[in-house]
Amino acid sequence: MTPTQEEQVHQEKKTVAVLGAGTMGSGIATVMARAGHRTFLYDVSEDNLKRGVASVHGFFDKSVSLGKLTGEAGEAAKGALVATTRLADLAACDVVVEAVFEDLGLKKQLWGELDEIVPDTTLFHTNTSTLSVTGIASGSRLPERVVGTHYCNPAPLMKLVEVADGRHTADWAHKATVEFLSSLGKTSVSTKDRPGFIVNRFLIPWENDCIRALEAGAGTVESIDAAVPGALGHPMGPFRLLDIVGMDIHQQVATRLYEQLRDPRFFPPPMVGRMVSAGDLGRKTGRGFYTYDDTRLFGS
Repeated sequence: MTPTQEEQVHQEKKTVAVLGAGTMGSGIATVMARAGHRTFLYDVSEDNLKRGVASVHGFFDKSVSLGKLTGEAGEAAKGALVATTRLADLAACDVVVEAVFEDLGLKKQLWGELDEIVPDTTLFHTNTSTLSVTGIASGSRLPERVVGTHYCNPAPLMKLVEVADGRHTADWAHKATVEFLSSLGKTSVSTKDRPGFIVNRFLIPWENDCIRALEAGAGTVESIDAAVPGALGHPMGPFRLLDIVGMDIHQQVATRLYEQLRDPRFFPPPMVGRMVSAGDLGRKTGRGFYTYDDTRLFGS
């Protein structure tokens, strides 16, 4: 039997890199390694790398314990991950996913450095959700190969990835990106290079409204989290989701979108700042809207 083109895409294993070992970077690296791709996880900080690798390994260990992966598959996925602080180690990568801090200068600098390391055919993906893909792509001498790929959080569990072309993104890069995302088991939706794309344009104001409702006494954390899945069909309530995302990340994304759009619904409510100041960031710190004994972000 001749495999279909889609099956061939799924069978092709690549060498990929994820830049940034934080929450999103670790989650995206988990997706890559689970799909069988040799996956480099890059960060300038050894401590960040250790935490990132522990997060990825923790996901696979828990998946095995829950029966969602065989022991052999779990070990293979862990073995596909390589941690590094050297950009030079990424020379053979077919795809590089940038998931570093939302700083335009840093992102442009990384693309400029990688231009001199990887082949011209390497796809550059940016996981930005607040910055311009076109602006980020300008850091590369080949902006046509840069594509926005915004993974929904938590990346290992959520199927959707938003795909946003920059002004100079080539058709071949867009098509190759969609095929690659399909090989990861992801569903892609195309969106314009606009602040927040589709998901965060809706999600951030809604999460802020939920926090304001809590502040106003309209319900408790538990009652709001029960009402949203029960009545609206969401897979989890807003506060469970915010604990996974991290209140610091929510604050950063909301603030940047407010600065660009000037819509007051994007401005984070006072509770957000208080929780960040207290270090109650969510699951990764063991306490947010809920408390956690298991601080692994990706639990199934």
